[in-house]
Amino acid sequence: METVQGGMLLIYTVVAIVALVVMIAKFRIYPFLVLIIVSLGLALAVGMPMGDIVKSYEAGTGKTLGHLAIVIALGTMLGKMMAESGGAERIAITLIQWFGEKNIHWAMMFIGLVVGLPVFFEVGFVLLIPIVFNIAKRTGKSLLIVGLPMLAGLSVVHGLIPPHPAALLAVQAYNADIGTTIAYSLLVGVPTAVVAGPLYALWINKYVKLPENNPLAKQFVEADTNRNRELPSFRITLFTIMLPVVLMLVGSWADLFFAPQTFANDLLRFIGTSDIALLIAVLVSFVTFGTMQGFTRVQIEKFCGGCLASIAGIMLIVGAGGGFGGILRDSGISDEIVSTALKANLSPLLLGWFVAALIRLATGSATVAMATACSIVAPIAATAGVVVRPELLVLATGSGSLVFSHVNDAGFWLIKEYFGMTVGQTLKTWSVLETIISVLGLSFTLLLSAIL
Repeated sequence: METVQGGMLLIYTVVAIVALVVMIAKFRIYPFLVLIIVSLGLALAVGMPMGDIVKSYEAGTGKTLGHLAIVIALGTMLGKMMAESGGAERIAITLIQWFGEKNIHWAMMFIGLVVGLPVFFEVGFVLLIPIVFNIAKRTGKSLLIVGLPMLAGLSVVHGLIPPHPAALLAVQAYNADIGTTIAYSLLVGVPTAVVAGPLYALWINKYVKLPENNPLAKQFVEADTNRNRELPSFRITLFTIMLPVVLMLVGSWADLFFAPQTFANDLLRFIGTSDIALLIAVLVSFVTFGTMQGFTRVQIEKFCGGCLASIAGIMLIVGAGGGFGGILRDSGISDEIVSTALKANLSPLLLGWFVAALIRLATGSATVAMATACSIVAPIAATAGVVVRPELLVLATGSGSLVFSHVNDAGFWLIKEYFGMTVGQTLKTWSVLETIISVLGLSFTLLLSAIL
């Protein structure tokens, strides 16, 4: 078969994504199967060598699950322990007391911003989703009003605010000053999170109604209903939930404490990886949420084993989305998207946003979009006639990397499944939220550029 070239690659990609959405949303075919069928169909249509298609798909799936499967499993275990002990309920009660039911969406945005600083989006999500479920139940509010502000906080930090690992990539690539970048990112990120999170959640909740029955929510909430024992203290609960966050933050700052390539430095970096930090937190939770609350070893083992069954389907769908992204990369579609961006002859700030946005749409990964866009745009910006502050390039590129999450993004499927939404509802809520962050982030960055 003749290989498809140029703009036709983009047309085939658009057709494939539309077909994917229609098959899932209209014909109710299981997303895992649809993602495989559409990915393989797209690869055949654009003329990928048949011998490479399955390998490419499997590599994309494995690359996604290699990290996320561990994160999701450990995060779910920690969430289950927090739910069974009543820790999630304790956090919910305390936050409601502090902020009041009317302002709980502001509290969730703030938590997302703080917890998201050192962790990748998916890690922050699995850490906080049990609290979202519990607050939604106690206040009687929709998951959208409670959950979307938290997602906005996590996402803004991911793309814009160092010391988040993704934002640090851009700081290093553009040789930006980290202190100045943090200052600018707060000026841009906080108002962006306010609009995309609490304000958008209150508006979209009027038009999107989620099903009352959410099996995943039950796992993290109904554990509390038959408990006679006292709830764990707020301090113990906060310590346990923030432990992986602190470990990751310390790991990212290892060079500040010890010289690079020393044993102590390597050890901090090791325990600061998301997998190890979550593993340590889970083991600690066996004490703080387990034995200290009167649970036996057998009960703790049952909690951990039982909670994994409900996330097996989610992990398969997330992996299948990664396979779709692998096909987009290996078929040359991603390269064509980058080529299209470079031909646009834009200013460095707009180019950074545009390249990152197109790579995000093609690959589904904000981190990949940011890292790739930085490597492309940095040399162009350095030779451009217009002088642009590198800190603003970080923000423009980060904003572009967050645009319109869709079916090839692991986060899209995580949120769809945990919130119990359809594909259409996820596009209207999560995908639009991400686009608001992306466009507002760019707008505020351009405004800063005009002022400075």
